[in-house]
Amino acid sequence: MTIAVVITTHGHAAKALLSTAEMIIGAQDNVRCVDFVPGENGEVLAGKIRAAAELDTSGGLLLLVDLWGGTPFNASSGIAHDDANTEVVTGVNVPMLVSVLMEREDITSLPELAALALREGADGVKALK
Repeated sequence: MTIAVVITTHGHAAKALLSTAEMIIGAQDNVRCVDFVPGENGEVLAGKIRAAAELDTSGGLLLLVDLWGGTPFNASSGIAHDDANTEVVTGVNVPMLVSVLMEREDITSLPELAALALREGADGVKALK
């Protein structure tokens, strides 16, 4: 049983992030993307996230979003508030996503996977000089 993952971003970045991760590590199950596009509001987005979360969430649900305080974060936070088996992590990037998807087979604790996401997301940000 793997932890389910839903990626939610402004625009179409969620699909691009998953596509990039799958290019690196292969096709993934129990993962969905939700794009927040112009003309939508938080209520519409929350409905889209809930629909996308119709995955196997028996191991938990990790919601990866782009920006703290943005509409994807706010909609995801409302969902997590109502479900103790759901975590939200912001700042989704390719290193974070690849690590989460690769490690969720071995890490069965949702808090541990969320902590990994935080570490790997931050560790993936570097300067050459």
